[in-house]
Amino acid sequence: MLLSLVVHTYSLRYWFPATIMLGTAPAYLLSWGAWRLLSTILPSSLYHKIDDRLYCVYQSMVLFFFENYTGVEIVIYGDIPKNKENVVYLSNHQCTADWIIADMLAIRQSALGHVRYVLKDGLKWLPLYGWYFSEHGGIYVKRSSKFNEKAMRKKLLAQTQRGAPMYLVIFPEGTRYNPDLKNVIADSQAFAAKEGLTVLKHTLTPRMKAAHVAIDTMKGHLDAVYDVTVAYEGTLDSSGQRRSAPAMPEFLCKECRRIHIHFDRVDVKEIPSEPAFFRRWLHDRFEIKDRLLTNFYESQDSDKLCKFPGEGKPSPLNLSKTLPSLVILGGLTLPMLLTEKGRKLYVRTWVCGTLLGWLWVNIFP
Repeated sequence: MLLSLVVHTYSLRYWFPATIMLGTAPAYLLSWGAWRLLSTILPSSLYHKIDDRLYCVYQSMVLFFFENYTGVEIVIYGDIPKNKENVVYLSNHQCTADWIIADMLAIRQSALGHVRYVLKDGLKWLPLYGWYFSEHGGIYVKRSSKFNEKAMRKKLLAQTQRGAPMYLVIFPEGTRYNPDLKNVIADSQAFAAKEGLTVLKHTLTPRMKAAHVAIDTMKGHLDAVYDVTVAYEGTLDSSGQRRSAPAMPEFLCKECRRIHIHFDRVDVKEIPSEPAFFRRWLHDRFEIKDRLLTNFYESQDSDKLCKFPGEGKPSPLNLSKTLPSLVILGGLTLPMLLTEKGRKLYVRTWVCGTLLGWLWVNIFP
């Protein structure tokens, strides 16, 4: 009985925030849909400006749970620019929570509404979210020979030509690094050795296509590339072996008490455009990440273990940046659930939004 109560209480730490984040999605979508219809008679620049603001509201609510609710401490190594910039964000990839890390940095620059993702193609089937991420400027890509460079360039050009603020998030490894998946790591290392590249231990060999297309297409629009390396504290076991990073459910259950983020700004003018040189440049950046992570997980100095080199500064997120969004979205959702008509509209929004979204994202990728 006691064990059952403990397990139930533990699961609530995840289900409570997950229910609210998912539960407010229909109200958000209806609000966005109303604005989308109204904006058809208005300048498109105004639509996109408000869309960015609406996106900021929803993602701020998400960050309330992932940062304020969990109480995780964010430690940043390096200086994040105070002013907003048009950037490509390149990071190592180890768990589903990595997407939230990009939001955590963006909100500290007041650029949360400008975040757009390069996502693997299968995620377009996510109910409601898959379609909306595409509408907000996200790009779905397939791997290897199925990668559609023309479609990606077309979408990026459309956004840069209208002057869209850009905070484009890319994970060049293409899939998550999980120390338990030995075969994935071995295949990645074998590919690097075959290509004459340095074999990496704590990241996978980066794939260059999406990053190169993004930077090459938007080179006249971008200010910089943000090279970000993330490590989750608590992913080193008692025997000194690296464990898998926490997924979103584990993160919301407060299983990660501290995140270390190494930030390096690279001026876009310093990045080579020719594919062969770009590939070398990208791999060099991942060699730096690998050294940082090797130091984090394997340092022989106990004072340096589970830390990046240099000074790490805690960066708390003020509730004033997240709580108002929770109140707004909660205020839009509750009235829908209190009446029978509202509940029917709520369910129809989930069903119709999902079906129409799947249709739309496949017709207009």
